[in-house]
Amino acid sequence: QFSSANRQKLLDGLQPLDMLICSYGLLQQEEVAQMLSQVQWQTIVLDEAQSIKNMATKRSQAAMNLKANFKLLTTGTPIENHLGELWNLFRFINPGLLGSFESFNQRFANPIERYQDKQARNKLKKLIQPFLLRRTKNQVLEELPSRTEILLHVELSKEEKAFYEALRRQAISKLTESNADAGQKHLQVLAEIMKLRRACCNPSLVMPDTELSSSKLQLFGEVLGELLENRHKALVFSQFVDHLHIIRDYLEKQSIKYQYLDGSTPMAERKRSVDAFQAGDGDVFLISLKAGGTGLNLTAADYVIHTDPWWNPAVEDQASDRAHRIGQQRPVTIYRLVAKDTIEDKIVELHHHKRDLADSLLEGTDMSGKISTEALLQLIHEG
Repeated sequence: QFSSANRQKLLDGLQPLDMLICSYGLLQQEEVAQMLSQVQWQTIVLDEAQSIKNMATKRSQAAMNLKANFKLLTTGTPIENHLGELWNLFRFINPGLLGSFESFNQRFANPIERYQDKQARNKLKKLIQPFLLRRTKNQVLEELPSRTEILLHVELSKEEKAFYEALRRQAISKLTESNADAGQKHLQVLAEIMKLRRACCNPSLVMPDTELSSSKLQLFGEVLGELLENRHKALVFSQFVDHLHIIRDYLEKQSIKYQYLDGSTPMAERKRSVDAFQAGDGDVFLISLKAGGTGLNLTAADYVIHTDPWWNPAVEDQASDRAHRIGQQRPVTIYRLVAKDTIEDKIVELHHHKRDLADSLLEGTDMSGKISTEALLQLIHEG
């Protein structure tokens, strides 16, 4: 394990067939990256390889400098946002196969993402297919118990609807008056959408001093109460850390035992919380979507609650898989709380109408690209 102080000595002492384990956090440290890049490795395996999807990060740059006779990537989400991520993964295992970033965008990413160009998609699929080994969970783990997904519509109160509608109109007005360039405009639209999505979770996330209560929190409380009464345990995900804090306060008021994890939780504490939950300490585990989407085994829970929908359903699925994995003995139920007639409904519609990018390349189904500014604006205009 590459975490001791005397790292150089450890590297110098490596023998044939020795294996070195290094975290991505360590890899991106300049000194460590330099040391590891000096070694000619026989084999390098990057697990959860979406960690290097962004070509601009130190982590990705450090990975690209590693030298090996054979390289392998494993990931459940090869594309989380756009095709540029796939290009970067292939730059690691097979540099040059997909050309330069500029030519890749010209030949594949732009035609596929902007115009749903089937010919370009099929060409890209042919290029990458020989280097892919895809195994879906159903093929590999036939003994896993069943998994049921239930969408629970949250009916907002009259006051919440009025508050949401005011925010929506305000957003349209701001964006109509904006003279920003294309890049800035895209960011402005995303910022307004973020505000609407947060309002769907709890009005206080947008207006801290508001007296408005949250219908979503109320429904969450009812669902959770019923689960706990029947001796179930639940994982609860949100992409907003401050939303998790509100839920945490609610659990404390109700004297419900819980564990908690977000991006700021240190590794040692993260492990303690997971071990404690698996050992029966706590009925609820609150987890931020990005921090807990991978690398956790939480089979003590047989229910998963997503309190807000994410753009890419594959990311939500990976989070749900914290409970639905090897070692799970009971059927797993996944609840998605979605505020009715809001932007959250629109995001869930995107899940249905626009297939995940990865699936379209790996299985040839219809594809969705990166969402354009116009399409995002449409989401606000329609609700």
